[in-house]
Amino acid sequence: MISFAGMAKFAGVAALLLVAVAPDAGHAQADNGFPFGMEMTLDVPPQPGSKRIPNLEIGDAGEVVLELWCKGGKGQFSVAGNTVIFVAGAMENRNCPANRAQADDELIAALTDAATWRRQGDAISFVGARTLRFRLNTN
Repeated sequence: MISFAGMAKFAGVAALLLVAVAPDAGHAQADNGFPFGMEMTLDVPPQPGSKRIPNLEIGDAGEVVLELWCKGGKGQFSVAGNTVIFVAGAMENRNCPANRAQADDELIAALTDAATWRRQGDAISFVGARTLRFRLNTN
């Protein structure tokens, strides 16, 4: 797990990369751009016995609030073109069944593993060893 200081240092380096590659990266992107300042929900059905579906709230600077199957926490996205880096911060371990906690850990690992992203309308995919598909919350 990366400490807050380590995450802040990473975010600073990533911000420099973003400015060097895309000078306008700090502003909201067009419909085909990375969804800074938006919320998205994982494109999966709820787990049995739960109505909850993981979602990400991405700030204008790539900061992320995660609400997963059970856990919640913060992280940071850095984006340059179609390249993406996700760094998870500390996660709040809530009282949850082992299968949901494991599903949360696997989701965080898949986000961390993603190397690229793509957008097709309201669908955002993070691609690594496993592809995660999210839907923008447009309502």
